[in-house]
Amino acid sequence: MKYFIKLFAVVTVLIVLCASGCSKQPAASSDEYEVTDCQGTVVHFKEKPKRIVTATKGTDTIVLGLVKPDKMVACDRNLDDPNSSNMLELVKEIPNRVHLPKLEELLVLQPDLVIAVDWGNLDYVQSLRDMGINVVVVRGAKNLSDVKENITLISAALGEPEKGQQLISQMEARLNALKEKVDRLVPRDQRQRAVLISRVAYYGGKGCIYDDACQWAGVINGLAEAGLHRGTNLTKEMIVKIDPDVLFLPSYSMRGLADKQSFRDNYIKDPSLQHVKAIKNGKVREPRDAYIYSASQDFCFGAQEIAYCAYGDEFKQDDQQHLSVAE
Repeated sequence: MKYFIKLFAVVTVLIVLCASGCSKQPAASSDEYEVTDCQGTVVHFKEKPKRIVTATKGTDTIVLGLVKPDKMVACDRNLDDPNSSNMLELVKEIPNRVHLPKLEELLVLQPDLVIAVDWGNLDYVQSLRDMGINVVVVRGAKNLSDVKENITLISAALGEPEKGQQLISQMEARLNALKEKVDRLVPRDQRQRAVLISRVAYYGGKGCIYDDACQWAGVINGLAEAGLHRGTNLTKEMIVKIDPDVLFLPSYSMRGLADKQSFRDNYIKDPSLQHVKAIKNGKVREPRDAYIYSASQDFCFGAQEIAYCAYGDEFKQDDQQHLSVAE
């Protein structure tokens, strides 16, 4: 009987010790959080990321609108190019450059967060996750709605959801101010019809972010009006048929690899295009590519750039404009 009493006592002590030990296990940190990316994957964060890499210039720009550059270990190489970057000074603080980075490049950078875009080859995503590296997949933005969704998701992944909403609010305020100014200064019957000739193949029609920007700028997108969609190749015959008031040519020279003047002459000196209003009236413009291709909060500067090229100095803006709430 004494044996069973002693055994009971020992078991009781063990239970108490176990319960005591369990009660002392640390609770989940208040810094931990989760986000669900655009593919439905739940990503768990133990703390805010400090070594961020993203896959594109647009996602780099969003991140740099939310946190300081010291949180990024790399950015897209095109952010060093004056023709395609509106953040030349800001990115000097980021140590590495990448372009559509592969798995091996990413591993060398030792990121604690990789932001990937849902186009192209995403085989590396699961490999990174298997190694314990957080990856958040966002949409390849095709319109302003996608941009807002990406800002919301990226700000949540950075542990800065409030800043994401602030950034969206600032962008919307600028867009609304631009629309109000266009409506005040440019009568409906004087709205310009524009055609964008892009080095980015099959770009400029319905279903791309430029089309949304034209609407905010009060400019008729001649490609969309003619029924051309994103992915449709623009021909010179189409330009003649659309007969735009203003022609947008690229300012980008592919980091000096392309002959910009030859590209320009291919259109403005082509005999078949001499009766197009934009060429006949000398209204050929080169909007800053850093703005008009922006798939980020800087979309607002892209819309204003289109208005400036169509309607003149009332809409002029400086170089290197970038919207940020980073502190």
